[in-house]
Amino acid sequence: MTHGLPMVVPEPGLPDRVRIHEVGPRDGLQNEKTVVPVEVKAEFIRRLAESGLTTVEATSFVHPKWVPQLADAEQLMPMLDGVTARLPVLVPNERGLDRALALGVREIAVFGSVTESFAKANLNRTVDESLEMFAPVVATAREAGVTVRGYLSMCFGDPWEGAVPVGQVARVARRLLDLGCDELSLGDTIGVATPGHVTAVLTALGTVDVPAERLAVHFHDTYGQALSNTLAALRHGVRVVDASAGGLGGCPYAKSATGNLATEDLVWMLDGLGIDTGVDLGRLTATSVWMAGHLGRPSPSRTVRALSPQEL
Repeated sequence: MTHGLPMVVPEPGLPDRVRIHEVGPRDGLQNEKTVVPVEVKAEFIRRLAESGLTTVEATSFVHPKWVPQLADAEQLMPMLDGVTARLPVLVPNERGLDRALALGVREIAVFGSVTESFAKANLNRTVDESLEMFAPVVATAREAGVTVRGYLSMCFGDPWEGAVPVGQVARVARRLLDLGCDELSLGDTIGVATPGHVTAVLTALGTVDVPAERLAVHFHDTYGQALSNTLAALRHGVRVVDASAGGLGGCPYAKSATGNLATEDLVWMLDGLGIDTGVDLGRLTATSVWMAGHLGRPSPSRTVRALSPQEL
């Protein structure tokens, strides 16, 4: 670090600890033009876990035709034996769940949409049809003792529909939780949210009995708002934040979306607020520099660039 910086100045009312849900190996790498060798992916995940991240989303069991960058899921998971972090995977349907369960996966995620346009573009279904598709997936996973996370995309804006009514987000979120999801991750898929909007959505969720303790937030930094939006969520009681090492990733179905919130930028802010994450920022930064080398381009994370200028 740099001479004891950032200086720790806590803000009253914020959580003492935040769990970072690292999405770089899945959400980040699935949007890279370069297909990363499976051995490099496994080492990336191992290094992320060794930096102190306790949840690292490893891959997706979607059909290889749709996400060729993650076609090696069956090869990757056995290579992660001994990794101490939780290793959830994304599953699109019952077939994906079967593949994941066959490999001993203990945590899965399903990926839904608040808006009809994005549900059609991403899942080729209506919102109602997508929820119907998820129902047996969630039920089977729960019967197998597997933890289920539900991703909700387009919670703050849609590239086709524009503004998304707050009540619409609350209705779909409640229905997804009713299916049996343990946790919901609210996605700002095109990065258009602002702090007041975040507070309004979280407040609306509270009115339909979706508590902050069951929520995570997933912000993109398209307009430079990801950290300020995260702080708004923390003030509302959210304790789980999605982030991507080095700022990798966007959304293949939303062309205006830039990268996810960089994990290093998030950790710098949380360290300064005195919020425990368990993450060693130096080791995490070194991991992102290492991965940037494999991708052949510098990390977009400002914190990575600030802490390792000689390597970038």
